[in-house]
Amino acid sequence: MASTDTVPAGRAGKAGSTVSQDLEGLEAGLDALDAVQIRRTPVTQVLLKKVLPPVAAVALVLVVWQLAVWAGLAPETKLPGPRAVGSSFMTLWNEGQLFDIVWTSVSRGLLGFVAAVAIGTPVGLVVARVPFVRAALGPILSGLQSLPSVAWVPAAVIWLGITDSAMYAVILLGAVPSIANGLISGIDQVPPLYLRAGRTLGATGLRGARHILLPAALPGYLSGLKQGWAFSWRSLMAAELIASSPDLGTGLGRYLENMREGSDMPGIFLGIILILVVGIAIDLLIFSPLERRVLRSRGLSSRSQ
Repeated sequence: MASTDTVPAGRAGKAGSTVSQDLEGLEAGLDALDAVQIRRTPVTQVLLKKVLPPVAAVALVLVVWQLAVWAGLAPETKLPGPRAVGSSFMTLWNEGQLFDIVWTSVSRGLLGFVAAVAIGTPVGLVVARVPFVRAALGPILSGLQSLPSVAWVPAAVIWLGITDSAMYAVILLGAVPSIANGLISGIDQVPPLYLRAGRTLGATGLRGARHILLPAALPGYLSGLKQGWAFSWRSLMAAELIASSPDLGTGLGRYLENMREGSDMPGIFLGIILILVVGIAIDLLIFSPLERRVLRSRGLSSRSQ
């Protein structure tokens, strides 16, 4: 005869009430999560955390710089003071040349960088996913990334003349390897489970690259983009320093070389500062927001950061 286990009514009632309490607690927790309000960071806190530190750092550099001038560590012909550099800045501003000089270099750098992204992205994707291509081109890309960009300037001038095309060629040769290697590194870190899940859902070929590989490799790809911009900017400055032609106009690199030829140290310091400021501004306006957005989308950074 088959036996049947029975549960006492009191014990069954206790189990039911426990389950009911657990469900109520779960619902309360979910309601609490839904009710969480994201509070905006107060302006004073933003100023203290984001604005004050760089302002204090700049002020400290200016103070140390001025103290070095007063201490006579070097003659003013070699170490001009902040006031002399400020006078050079105001001269450019009053003559209406400052914006033209900066924009000439920034427009070239951004256009060359966009072209480098358009070329480096598919190159990195193919190298990362095709073993034969990786074995053939992987070491070449690594070697090109370590090659100083200034080495390409003489060849680009001979090939293309002293033209904008030579400038863009130097930018591409400097930036494409960094962008491609960044994407390759990001794809190498994608968990194989993502790829198998994508294939199961029919995301193969270009569709898989668009919906699976690139989003999953985005952190590494973004690092490659940042490094690619740095190489683009440095490559452009090297090209502008060496290649000179009235048709090219005056960019920051050319301005720096003109100041060197005139032994104008305040102008040289101003050129260096402007190059540095543009590089920092591009990072703060473009790459830092993108990086924060990517980190937040992966739960790696809080909204207050």
